[in-house]
Amino acid sequence: MSITLDRETEQQAERPPRRIRSQLVGALVLAAVGAGLLTYGGRGPTAVAPAGGDRALVDAEATTQVIGDVGSALTQIFSYGPRTLNATELASHDALTGRAAADYARLFAVVRQQAPAQKLVLTTRVVRAGVSDLSASTAHLLVFLDQLTVRAGKAAPVAAAQLSVTAQLRDGHWLISDFQAL
Repeated sequence: MSITLDRETEQQAERPPRRIRSQLVGALVLAAVGAGLLTYGGRGPTAVAPAGGDRALVDAEATTQVIGDVGSALTQIFSYGPRTLNATELASHDALTGRAAADYARLFAVVRQQAPAQKLVLTTRVVRAGVSDLSASTAHLLVFLDQLTVRAGKAAPVAAAQLSVTAQLRDGHWLISDFQAL
């Protein structure tokens, strides 16, 4: 004996009952929400940072300002040529403080001696910068740079550099207080 089902009956037999489908959809939604909570640690995009906490994710204006100030400073202090050494050194006085100023002064003393004789020109461009931690007066950034070196008219391949930067807010501007090559 053979049983023949029409097309609609076959499709209904293949589909799970509505109750199972709605439970499956509900479970998937709960799994997605749970994954989101684990990923963001319970902080949604509209969460408010606790007082003194990390503002990097919730204060777009401050994050943009620190990236702009630090990026501009790094471009100025790490770009120089035999004719621009004085301007570069002056820019460092406006952009650096603390340990960064002392480290840069030692580094720049060597540059000042060698750049004119080698006809050395260094051009630095900030490729990407991100703020990993931001408080009312301190910021920690990771900065990616491209540097083009021209020595006696011959260009070397562009070199990539990474810096870990600490900045301090002083009189409405972010000054670099420490930097480390990574």
